[in-house]
Amino acid sequence: MALTLLPAVDVRDGKAVRLRKGESGSETDYGSPLDAARTWAELGAEWIHLVDLDAAFGTGDNRALLTDIVAELGDRVKIELSGGIRDDASLDAAIAAGAARVNIGTAALENPDWTREAIAKHGDKVAVGLDVRGHTLAARGWTKDGGDLFETMAMLDDAGCSRYVVTDVNRDGMMSGPNITLLREVAERTTARVTASGGISKLQDLIDIRDDTPLNVDAAILGKSLYAGAFTLPEALGIAGE
Repeated sequence: MALTLLPAVDVRDGKAVRLRKGESGSETDYGSPLDAARTWAELGAEWIHLVDLDAAFGTGDNRALLTDIVAELGDRVKIELSGGIRDDASLDAAIAAGAARVNIGTAALENPDWTREAIAKHGDKVAVGLDVRGHTLAARGWTKDGGDLFETMAMLDDAGCSRYVVTDVNRDGMMSGPNITLLREVAERTTARVTASGGISKLQDLIDIRDDTPLNVDAAILGKSLYAGAFTLPEALGIAGE
């Protein structure tokens, strides 16, 4: 089955950046987020994963900038917004801005009642980010533990969650390959769709995700591999669509 690819645009202090292992202060600056998003759209992306890192880390927000990106590109590509979505105001603002999907992270771990309500209200417009070390979730910008992965998934499955974005924190931004075992473990325990995130470094990694995980692993986020020139987006789209 074909994979949907989501080039990532992570925004901090108004700039497109990439982190190592999700750590604040490890940024590499890649310039204008709008230019990056435009580039991925021009190269054939159908989705873009747009992340407000300041909102995720609680150091401010880039909401106006992200809204401008959605306003310009939202009719050409579908945009998944992530970072700091933890209450009705931030969720409603993201959806009102035109996001095709919103990724909830820490809030899903700390406020399960609100998360149930958000999923019930917005359905498949809401995905839940599962940022993982081993089988332990990482919360609040990956600075503390957030509980057992599979216990949390059971709660979210019961709430009707339709998609998980699964990131192995230790591999994110490290170009060390995806955690295929983790993706299998997650996908085998849920009927929800699964987006793979973290560690993708070569085209073979996409083949492995496509061919060696259950069918509900149907998407992958591309970050540092694209920015570092490990392969091009058209090359990746060619592999993913085979």
